[in-house]
Amino acid sequence: MSPVLTKGYLHRYVLLFIAFLIVRKISGAVTHYTLPEEMKEGTVVANLAADLGLDVATLTKRKMRLDIIANKKYLDVNKETGELYIVEKIDREHICTTKWSSSCFLKLEITLENPLRIFNIELEVLDMNDNAPHFRRDAIHLDISEATAKGERFSLSNAVDPDVGTNSVKTYYLSESEYFNIEIQTGRDGSKFADLILIQTLDREKKEHHNLILTAVDGGTPARSGTVNIFVHVLDTNDNAPTFDEAAYNVKVMENSPIGSLVIDLNASDLDDGSNSDITYSYSLYTSEKTQETFNLNPITGEITVKGMLNYEDFRIYDMEVIATDKGANSLSGQCTIKILVEDMNDNHPEISIKSFQSPVSENIELDTVIAVVSVSDKDSGDNGEVDLHIPEKMPFKLRESSDNYYELVVSEPLDREKVPEYEVTFTVTDRGSPPLSDNETMTLELLDVNDNVPQFSQSFYTIRVMENNAPGSLLSSLTAFDPDLHENQYLVYFIIEKEIANTSMSMLFSINPENGNLYALKTFDYEIEKEFLFHIEARDSGSPPLSSNVTVHIIIVDQNDNAPVIVSPWRAHGSVVEEKIPRSTDKGSLVAKVIALDTDSVHNSRITYQFLQVTDASLFSLDQYNGEIRTMRMFSYKDSRHHRLVVIAKDNGEPALSATVTIKLLTVETDVKAYSDMTEMPLEYDIFSDINLYLVIGLASVSFLLLITILVTIVLKCQKPKASKTAPPSRNSVISERNSTIADSTLVSNDAYWYSLFLAETRKGKLVVRQPVPKGSRYIVSSIPRGTGLSETSDSAASTLQVRHMM
Repeated sequence: MSPVLTKGYLHRYVLLFIAFLIVRKISGAVTHYTLPEEMKEGTVVANLAADLGLDVATLTKRKMRLDIIANKKYLDVNKETGELYIVEKIDREHICTTKWSSSCFLKLEITLENPLRIFNIELEVLDMNDNAPHFRRDAIHLDISEATAKGERFSLSNAVDPDVGTNSVKTYYLSESEYFNIEIQTGRDGSKFADLILIQTLDREKKEHHNLILTAVDGGTPARSGTVNIFVHVLDTNDNAPTFDEAAYNVKVMENSPIGSLVIDLNASDLDDGSNSDITYSYSLYTSEKTQETFNLNPITGEITVKGMLNYEDFRIYDMEVIATDKGANSLSGQCTIKILVEDMNDNHPEISIKSFQSPVSENIELDTVIAVVSVSDKDSGDNGEVDLHIPEKMPFKLRESSDNYYELVVSEPLDREKVPEYEVTFTVTDRGSPPLSDNETMTLELLDVNDNVPQFSQSFYTIRVMENNAPGSLLSSLTAFDPDLHENQYLVYFIIEKEIANTSMSMLFSINPENGNLYALKTFDYEIEKEFLFHIEARDSGSPPLSSNVTVHIIIVDQNDNAPVIVSPWRAHGSVVEEKIPRSTDKGSLVAKVIALDTDSVHNSRITYQFLQVTDASLFSLDQYNGEIRTMRMFSYKDSRHHRLVVIAKDNGEPALSATVTIKLLTVETDVKAYSDMTEMPLEYDIFSDINLYLVIGLASVSFLLLITILVTIVLKCQKPKASKTAPPSRNSVISERNSTIADSTLVSNDAYWYSLFLAETRKGKLVVRQPVPKGSRYIVSSIPRGTGLSETSDSAASTLQVRHMM
């Protein structure tokens, strides 16, 4: 080392020694305090200012500070009060890690300046019982042989407690056990530990596992404790011999059992464990070679199976002895005896023979008729040779025993080919052996058909709608029937049952195909003439005797809009124009004319509405679209034309709609007030019998009756002169004479009773009612003429009176 370095070190050591002497002089004696551990933060330990004789007022000025040597700062000094207080909880076991030291100190230094002074303080931390004993391992595992002698000791790991003195481990306790106990020992350092002592011999076959709890308790107040689980596993020794479930077995086996069939499954058990319980099976020396050749013994599983053929007639009883041996070091064994009895087997099937079988048979065969004769047999004896014969249930047959092992199959219920055309009759013969053996034979019985079913229509009543104007020969419907019989018994022929309507046979109107039942129309139907037909159709089979049934057919003719309206009032010759005169003084709302049209279609198609096609002055005339009345909308003025032309169209309600038109030429004339008032003095009435005076009608009844007789005579005379009537030129005045006739009362009637009612009503008004010829398609036209006009104005009025024109 160089002299320079040596000199420097010596200088430093001298300075350190001088400083140590100064510190020794400044610091005084050591102040001692005692403090229990785990005190709360903020707890005051001592008043250092009072104990050290310091002025509290100068502590801050002198920069008083606290240093803890070699530890955390668990304490501090309050410079305002001079009190020493706890900053952080003090754990004695953390500060003093030496287990066996009973004392634990914290060394503190208090430093003050101006003048510099250092005070040494020693703080003793007293132990508290704040730790419980605990074991270093979670569990203790011990393997003890069941052959271990009683009194054997087993060391156990001891418990530790960080506390010291009386707060450390004091004693141990063991949970209750009839096999174990403990003995507490004290070490040289004063620690406590326990030994486990076996107080009773163990038996693994009774109890293989023992679970104990060891508890360590310290001496603190209150005392704390810790536990550990002790798991004792008892090791096995080969001290048990194998044993069978039974000492002797009696087993039955059926003869002819197949090779490998299981006879018995022996089961020997050993209470030991591991290889001490592994068992092997073998025959003893007392088992004969014949038995060992007939049966096989599996040395591992103990199964005895058939090795050779078993025949009840050759050998019936086999005796054997089986030994079970374990694989322990000193093997032990057990044995059992087995007696095998061979049982007789039902190894012959019964036989069945059909001696006679009748097929086919008629479905109306009588009851108790014999269908078949069957015999049965079985070569076995005893119950194995007893046999029973049966047929399937729910069949219309039964078996009747005729003699020993002979049976007859007879009909027990009526047969019906339509439900079941044939039967599969299976004869099954079964013996009474165990298990029973059986045989069967199946025969097919066919049934011949008998004509025992009438034809059946799908409906009992057919309604067929036919549109009028159909084409002759058109198909209306297919009326087919069904007959469940066979062959000729199901071949059907269809007929129309004759019925005359208005001297017309149904066969002239309709035709039916006799083979398939298709119904055809032979003519074109007109709804206005014929509206419906009702007749019967018969279906007859070809059996012997034949069977038949019939069905009602209702033909409804559906109307078409095939008739255009016909203008019947005002009537005019074809293509002519109706000319009328009307006074210019006619009031507003007066009836000028009434157009009446007829339609012979059905109600829906014949509903007629009226419209103007042309009108000279639309502000002068109005037309009611429902009753055809033409009325004035205002009075005539001098500016109005004297001639007016009205074209009215009558349209029906059909689809498409049909129509007819009439042209009316009106001429306004000057008429005196009296004449006009004579024409209008009587109010027009359109509803027959409205406001009728009952007594007046009765008074006129006799007069009306005489007039009716006169009209009927006129009709007869008219019929006798058809040519004169036919060639008589129609006169427009025969329909209406001058303007004085009341057109509004012209009405269509459908029968004579209605016409006669109209006749009475119009006669009461002083008018003569006549029927006029009308175009084809109309029935009756009624016109009323005021009686004052006289018949001289109507040409051929006698011939036109009550003229009847029927629809062609």
